[in-house]
Amino acid sequence: MTDRYGPRTALVVVDMQNDFVHSDGSLHVTGAPDAIGRVNEEIAAARAAGSPIVFTQDWHPPDTPHFVERGGTWPPHCVRDTWGARLHDSLDVPSDPLLVRKGTGYEDGYSGFTVWDLDSDAEVPTELDMLLRDRDVDRAVIVGVATDVCVRATALDALRLGYTTEVVADATAAVDLEPGDGDRALDEMDERGITVSA
Repeated sequence: MTDRYGPRTALVVVDMQNDFVHSDGSLHVTGAPDAIGRVNEEIAAARAAGSPIVFTQDWHPPDTPHFVERGGTWPPHCVRDTWGARLHDSLDVPSDPLLVRKGTGYEDGYSGFTVWDLDSDAEVPTELDMLLRDRDVDRAVIVGVATDVCVRATALDALRLGYTTEVVADATAAVDLEPGDGDRALDEMDERGITVSA
């Protein structure tokens, strides 16, 4: 595991928030509590190797087209400044973490790198790419939730942006809206050239 990391490799921890991870969360991902231990192992290994560690968070306004009542796919979740939006207490978060918050306005999308602005009907970047490039990162290791939604989108964007990309499968958990979605997402990432490891 330790050979995954070094100063030019970043660990990107995707959306390990109460609404997804905690059993009382509004969009609880089955298997997410079991992934916390593995995510923490990756955080420890990255920290020991001097890798940057970035945590992404959904950070939605109360009224957003991302939610089902406004035509989106999902029930309300990760509303900014609520318990559900907080990183899970069992996650090993540094006292001064690098945070990238997404879905903060009139936006849709899932990647830690980009969102889709519905006002302009255009993809716009988050600060994640700039944050990594400012640290001379050229490789990204991605863990978190959900395998078939935000992890997939973040990994595919990382690859598109030129990062050598790895997803640690057992440090993720899938929504599986349709049975097997998580496995299909891992297969797709592998086929696109992303390293899918245990």
